[in-house]
Amino acid sequence: MSVQSPVYAKALLGLPWAIPLEDWPAELLAAFPRGISRHTVRLISSDGMALAVKEIGETVAYHEYRTLKKLRDLDLPCVKPVAVIAHRTGGARDEELTPCLVTEHLEFSLPYRDVFSRALGPETVNKLIRALAVLLVRLHLLNFYWGDVSLSNTLFRRDADEFSAYLVDAETGEFHEPLSEGRRLYDVEVARVNIIGELMDLQAGGLIGGDVDVIALGNAVDAIYHELWGLMTEELVVEGDAFGQIAEHVEKIQSLGFDIGETEISHETRPAVGEDGQPTGENIDVYRVSIEPAVFSTGFHRRKLKQLTGLEVQDRQAQRLLGEMEVYRALHQDGEVSQQDVALDWLVNRYEPVVALTPPELRAKLEPAQVFHEILDHRWFISENEHRYVRLDEAAESYFRTILPDRPDEARIYTAEELHEPEKTTHNE
Repeated sequence: MSVQSPVYAKALLGLPWAIPLEDWPAELLAAFPRGISRHTVRLISSDGMALAVKEIGETVAYHEYRTLKKLRDLDLPCVKPVAVIAHRTGGARDEELTPCLVTEHLEFSLPYRDVFSRALGPETVNKLIRALAVLLVRLHLLNFYWGDVSLSNTLFRRDADEFSAYLVDAETGEFHEPLSEGRRLYDVEVARVNIIGELMDLQAGGLIGGDVDVIALGNAVDAIYHELWGLMTEELVVEGDAFGQIAEHVEKIQSLGFDIGETEISHETRPAVGEDGQPTGENIDVYRVSIEPAVFSTGFHRRKLKQLTGLEVQDRQAQRLLGEMEVYRALHQDGEVSQQDVALDWLVNRYEPVVALTPPELRAKLEPAQVFHEILDHRWFISENEHRYVRLDEAAESYFRTILPDRPDEARIYTAEELHEPEKTTHNE
């Protein structure tokens, strides 16, 4: 038993490793939203911990364990490896059972099938594909070849109005120094083919309308990936007034969650040419900008919010909260107050009181930061409809009364007896 941290030992030692995983008793099972796997997988609750257990060959189990650990050390979004359980024996003849890889369940995460049971339509597909493309770019920038890119091998967490993607299955993943263009493009092609197949499966199950062109949606991952890859790696050439365009380029990079690393700007002048292709007699400035993304320090807004408030949230959630913090500063502070003091004031007098209003029975629905983000949207919606100013606490009470109760419990652990109950779905997202 190779365990990453002793904190898991008690939970792992009490599990029935001498029994094949498919025969584990029902009282251990936790019915988190589940995806598709080629292996036997069980989601369990043990000693207050939520764990995913997968039966897999010993060599592959150790490879995936080490790969996930390295990915997390590089601050890449993936599930947390917990342990490898090898040399399991069971039965009268002490037959050896398939080893197991244990990972920690990613709280508030959803497999793509569960997302589609709650929010239908091409817009949701585009959000998931974009999140997966961002993840793939991040992996490739750190020379990681995935080898089996798909929606099924990814978990998604809500991130304000978008989703963030987390790698789940790293069986075929490898680090290469450097990562060849051939492997990089093969990953993109595998993603395209797998996504089309997965969307066809959803369409056959009635989760996507029959009139939706799932092939075009699946092909979009190729276009989105190359757009993002070019943004992150290609030289920017700007004529004339460069600084506005450079600032816009930097903002796009930061919106993807990347910090800015070393930046090189070269300047030259050249003769201007008119629409007819003839020299105009004037010179124009040309700037060549090479921006290296700081791939070892991703999550620009997330890290900034954590530094100011200590809150651990997704990057787009952090961007929304930082924006709300600036609104709070404009309304309640003068310009001489430091950002740190404003952040503390906002946290104590705005964010925490609103989150604390969440009824206890609804706190497993969504992450607190996502709840706060949706309350802000709900306040805007009420204000627009009723043409009046709406206080944040009033909007929160309305949201908790009319919106949140109908949302699924995305952090909930179900008892084994509930596994076969029909799922409730909502379509108001």
